[in-house]
Amino acid sequence: MATKKTAEVDYSMQEKIIALYELQKIDSKIDDINKVKGELPLEVQDLEDELAGLKTRIANINAEIEEFKTLSNQRKREVDQAKIQIANYKQQQDNVRNNREFDTLTKEIEYQELEIELAEKRLREYAAGMKTKKAAAEEAEGIAEERQKDLDAKKAELESIEAETADQIAELRAKGDKAKSRIDERLLTAYNRIRGSVRNGLAVVTVQRDACGGCFNHIPPQRQAEIRMGKKIIVCEYCGRILVSE
Repeated sequence: MATKKTAEVDYSMQEKIIALYELQKIDSKIDDINKVKGELPLEVQDLEDELAGLKTRIANINAEIEEFKTLSNQRKREVDQAKIQIANYKQQQDNVRNNREFDTLTKEIEYQELEIELAEKRLREYAAGMKTKKAAAEEAEGIAEERQKDLDAKKAELESIEAETADQIAELRAKGDKAKSRIDERLLTAYNRIRGSVRNGLAVVTVQRDACGGCFNHIPPQRQAEIRMGKKIIVCEYCGRILVSE
């Protein structure tokens, strides 16, 4: 019975190490291209976050203004009702039968007048509050308008750079994918972890002048011989980078 041939290629450790070094060179080139963007991606993100915060602030202020309007309308209705009550009480005073009824109606009128005074005081407070909130909203809207202009300019600049480098990045990533196909998942995961933990993105470095090309610490001769043989992955005991022979 014929055995089914696997499509997967079993690469030697030396081939995997070479592929790792190729991938590192490709990723370093992509890093160099991305450096042209400088702080633009972060600046765009910061502006977007600031604009989102400003929009939330403006929405909250406008909600508070609407609340003031609702309360103002409520107090105005209370004032109108109190005036109607006062008119009714005064009309009733013309038809009272004794002083006691007259005094009772007088107290009711005084109570309603106090209610009107209180409501009008609240109305003045609401008006002052709305004025303050409207000023705050206008200020926030002005800042948001300026930030939007800044964001549009930064985005345009970033998009221009990305458009100029898109083909080059795509070509390098295609080469990177080809190199990755010769590296097993476990090794690729280790590479990405190391690359993400070092500042310059160098996860794979060569031995230069008997030293690690990443941290420049001395590599013993026996260790260098093992690296040249390429039979296993060897990492720098000081910085954790993968070491390869030139």
